Amino acid sequence: MPSETPRQPLLHGETVVLRAPTQAWSAADGSIGGQPIHGLYFSDVRFVSAQSVTVAGAPTEHIATVPRGADATTFVSVVRALDDPTPDPGVRAEHTRTATATGIRERVEISSRLAHELHTEVAVAFAADVTGMDTVKSGRADSAPAVEVGGDGAAWSGGDVSVVLRAPGASVVADALTWSVVVPAHGSVAVEWSYEATDALAVVHGAPGAPPWSQPTVTAGDDRITRWAARALADLDALRLVTVREPDLQFLAAGAPWFFTLFGRDSIWAARFMLPLGTQIAGDTLRILAGLQGTDDVPETAEEPGKIMHELRRGDLVIPGEGIHLPPLYFGTVDATALWVCLLHDAWKWGLPDEQVRDLIPHLSRALEWMRDFGDSDGDGLLEYADKSGRGLSNQGWKDSGDSVQWRDGTLATGPIALVEVQAYAYEAATHGADLLDAFGGDGAEWRAWAARLRDKFHESFWIEDADGAYLAIALDADKKPVDTVTSNLGHVLGTGILDERQAGMVARRLVDPTLNSGYGLRTMSTDSAGYWPLSYHGGSVWTHDTAIAISGLARDGFRDEADELTRGLLAAASGFEYRMPELHSGDAASEVAAPVPYPAACRPQAWSAAAAVSVLSSVLGLRPDAQAGELGISPTAVVGALTVEGLVFDGERGQVVVGATGEVLSGSLPLVVG
Repeated sequence: MPSETPRQPLLHGETVVLRAPTQAWSAADGSIGGQPIHGLYFSDVRFVSAQSVTVAGAPTEHIATVPRGADATTFVSVVRALDDPTPDPGVRAEHTRTATATGIRERVEISSRLAHELHTEVAVAFAADVTGMDTVKSGRADSAPAVEVGGDGAAWSGGDVSVVLRAPGASVVADALTWSVVVPAHGSVAVEWSYEATDALAVVHGAPGAPPWSQPTVTAGDDRITRWAARALADLDALRLVTVREPDLQFLAAGAPWFFTLFGRDSIWAARFMLPLGTQIAGDTLRILAGLQGTDDVPETAEEPGKIMHELRRGDLVIPGEGIHLPPLYFGTVDATALWVCLLHDAWKWGLPDEQVRDLIPHLSRALEWMRDFGDSDGDGLLEYADKSGRGLSNQGWKDSGDSVQWRDGTLATGPIALVEVQAYAYEAATHGADLLDAFGGDGAEWRAWAARLRDKFHESFWIEDADGAYLAIALDADKKPVDTVTSNLGHVLGTGILDERQAGMVARRLVDPTLNSGYGLRTMSTDSAGYWPLSYHGGSVWTHDTAIAISGLARDGFRDEADELTRGLLAAASGFEYRMPELHSGDAASEVAAPVPYPAACRPQAWSAAAAVSVLSSVLGLRPDAQAGELGISPTAVVGALTVEGLVFDGERGQVVVGATGEVLSGSLPLVVG
């Protein structure tokens, strides 16, 4: 029989425990090894590929999986091998797995209600590993390392990651730990073991201390927003990282399992979503990315002067079978530079201290110059992208899969590609960048003029007519023809200022049309496109952050009914995923399926999917910050009923907002301006 073709591991049915840069993937009973993704990981290396626990020579029988935050889970089972013959369980085991920033701690406690003590054995079988994450993602595996045993522990290394296993009181061999234990009558006994890892090539470390944002209390008539926010904030806490270069500045890792590192676009959007809870994560993210801003023109890495990077890795990223080979610091993104400017402006409006903003003004100027001098590679007034190395990403917007930009008939567009949302980001960056320059002693006139020219070119180039009226193309292709697929990219254009009220209304109507709105969020591609498929990564699936951006834009432009409709869809999806929103899910219609269908390879948790909960909460409240005027605008809707939020942060002050069941503002301890 021919060997099976390696495939990317599926994730949707597995249990994850994480504290970046550590993660553990297992079955619901805690066992590791039954699926390709299973394992204990540190810093993009899997260091244990299999682990199982037996008591009295037999597996225990799983009855519950109890999350204890993002970084710990308890697997509860009964131990009938030690029990009496009645059906009423008298002996149970609780296996708690805890992820730390440097490894994994495991504890198994056996409890008994029996009137006599039990003499038994607890055994752990494990398989040491040193497989790189990119190899795991490709569906392949490396060979196992040599394990050195000594005393009550063991050690192994490979790929510049070193692991130390400690198992106090155990008998240790190269692939197993064994304890002889006595369970007291009406009592319990526990065994513990731990894995500690180090990485000589590490570019990121776990962030110490408490999260750098306010921990809000959210009370709502619709408690789905409360549950989603609580789960999301716990996940975001576990996704915090620092770079080796800037250990005092925190950012949010893009997501588990593949992206435990700094991503320009992802980290920017996540920080932007989090602004209602304080500006520190935004300020830190801005400074980290400014420190890595491009200075030279290097086609192999896609670096250009003023450009904001795409991703940072511990070594080259090679994806077998896909022809992708990315350097450790890779700049292949067309949108992160404009989004960096947008984050800086928004953080300033939320109250990022002037001294921090002032320090970043030189980087702002270089980012704006990149848009003009390099982002617009052919001088037509729009921003395009193309992979010059032949080994990088062929698509460099947020929809970066190879088939994400296609015509309505399903054929792929050829590049260089000018994405619709990138022009809107650039317009917003130029106009708001000009405001920042004016406020900090510069002159923004040049960038307002540049933005006006871009706006004219945008409206000249991107509008298309079909039977339902005018809409914006997803992109222009290499021949400057508008690619006619209707996509969720439209939602990113709202709220940027590039549209007038009539144009924004046309976009708003498209977004809630059933061809795009699944009822569980916004489809990435409309159902009337030949390439549509509900489980296509960027061709019909639903991305939480994508829908949250559309909701924010709709709210900012005054389309509250449409924003509420999409909000209800995300809340329904959140409930279906037990409030840990995955990277993406299927585009199947809510009218046809009672719960959202998972995308089986979706990352979870993911920073911008989790942080979307805060963005949606802000959109429900209709928050409009203006720290320079000392005012926080608010115009709530009633989509979640009565709503109280304690822990919003505006201009450095923590406060409360209370909204009635019909959307009226009842009280607030911040300088609110209603309407």
